[in-house]
Amino acid sequence: MTSKWPTMLGAVAGAAALGAGLQVGGTGLEGWHLAARWTARIGFPIFLITYAASSFARLSPAPWSRGLVRDRRWWGLGFAASHTIHLFALIVALRLDPEPRTLVSLIPGGIAYAFIFAMALTSNDAAMRALGRNWKRLHTLGIHVIWLIFTLAYAKRIPLAESRAIAVPMTLLALAALGLRVLARRPRRAAGLA
Repeated sequence: MTSKWPTMLGAVAGAAALGAGLQVGGTGLEGWHLAARWTARIGFPIFLITYAASSFARLSPAPWSRGLVRDRRWWGLGFAASHTIHLFALIVALRLDPEPRTLVSLIPGGIAYAFIFAMALTSNDAAMRALGRNWKRLHTLGIHVIWLIFTLAYAKRIPLAESRAIAVPMTLLALAALGLRVLARRPRRAAGLA
């Protein structure tokens, strides 16, 4: 039996991060920048749970890891909910910012959101049946593209002193999640042949 609470968790966590950013920074540009930053950070661990769920189940078969796989759809929808709140905060921050972003700088995020919304809209049994093999292709490609964009976004902030304290652990978490996926894909050796 699946549990839909991860979706609610994503929505509540995203809304709380938005509210906290505006509480600390006010309702001007600074507050909306904080809200955008904090909603992204709150969504990242939810994304990593979705990204690594099947790897945990392969590497450590147990009730908790099987539960992650069983509820992975709801974790993914929780991430989509929290990141939709992030998108709202980001749009407001960009509109308030006197220095507009270039179109090129918005392309990676735009690609990520195209996959987030496509995956959310197809996270149901009817879409799985209708899309057939293309459903798995969409979700596999999408989750890796989102992982890559998150990883690059945090990694590029490592050289900056003001963001290094967050950028380093987030980048390491992203790389660890990829490492788990690679490790889980390796064929297991027969017992006693280590």
